[in-house]
Amino acid sequence: MSVDAQWIPNDGFKSKLALDRPLIIKAGFDPTSAHLHLGHMVLLKQLQSFQQQGHQIVFIIGDFTAKIGDPSGKSLTRPMLDAAAIEKNAQTYSQQMSKFLDPAKTTISYNSQWLDTLSAKDLIQLAQHHTVAQMLERDDFSKRYAGQTPIAIHEFLYPLLQGYDSVHIKADIEIGGTDQTFNLLMGRTMQKQLGFEPQVVMTLPLLEGKDGVKKMSKSLGNAIGIDESPNEIFGQVMSISDELMWRYYQVLEGIDASEIQAWKLQIENGQNPKAYKLKLAGSIVSQLHSKKAAQQAEIAFTEQFQRKQKPMDIPFYDYQHQVGLSTLSMAVRDVGMVNSRQEVLRLISQRAVRVNDKVIEKDMLLDQLDNGCLVQVGKRRFFKLNFTR
Repeated sequence: MSVDAQWIPNDGFKSKLALDRPLIIKAGFDPTSAHLHLGHMVLLKQLQSFQQQGHQIVFIIGDFTAKIGDPSGKSLTRPMLDAAAIEKNAQTYSQQMSKFLDPAKTTISYNSQWLDTLSAKDLIQLAQHHTVAQMLERDDFSKRYAGQTPIAIHEFLYPLLQGYDSVHIKADIEIGGTDQTFNLLMGRTMQKQLGFEPQVVMTLPLLEGKDGVKKMSKSLGNAIGIDESPNEIFGQVMSISDELMWRYYQVLEGIDASEIQAWKLQIENGQNPKAYKLKLAGSIVSQLHSKKAAQQAEIAFTEQFQRKQKPMDIPFYDYQHQVGLSTLSMAVRDVGMVNSRQEVLRLISQRAVRVNDKVIEKDMLLDQLDNGCLVQVGKRRFFKLNFTR
């Protein structure tokens, strides 16, 4: 169990165990991106622990709630997502969660199955038990209200619908990040109002992204995806700061503060911190892929960065382009090196994209490049580009 887990109420888990039956444990994941990341890994590892103890895991894919967009931690109203994009993203989640959960023992549910059936009358009945004042108790809503930043009415519906998920599946426990506390407690409140035994809430710490500042998020470009290649994951973990490394050990690996303090003391006495980072990167890759993959990734990292060698297995992509229209950023996105063209443009602005070892200052037409050119994105992603007309 996570060393920083918090229970609401404090003795709630003990009281649920007294039921002497497998507990229904719920966690929801809105498919706002096709990729789960190390921040989600914190929840998945906790679910894995519960499953190994014999409890029933309900993995809810929030295809309905994703259309609204979770307002938690947001300073502005989120745009409603396209249904086709949500469906495409959701299709990847089952495979990714299977890195931690046994699919045969896991209930995977899409909350559109029951939320799509709610009528206007049903929604009004859900909303009548909750006041605007209660909603404004949320830190993000209260800040936006005080700052005269608009709050759309549909955003108030999000915690109600998440709470109704708990009612529908009769959840005993719901887990989520600390930023989800309001939403998680809504499920407990709604169950109680409708005459059900209220769920217990378990909150887990948030994981900072590679920047060490903001919560890990694909939209912020600071995430490490759990479905990325072993070499990519290993290299990205090795790129984080030494201080952030300790945070990852605590949140992802469950190492307590006293042991981390002992390691820090060893570093003060001359131990190279790189040894601890290699151990962390290897552990994460082992969990997401295999021990063998972690060993190979460490060898590849050593060869590429200590000896300054390029990888031996650089992929070669054939790319169909339009003369005078197709750009380098479009090609990098379309071959799958990054998730969006905006991310490529950001990397170019940060001088993190090279063609034939030359830094690219701005986006350019493919017509200006040579066939078979070597493209490098960041420190670890390489590919050769052959474009046809």
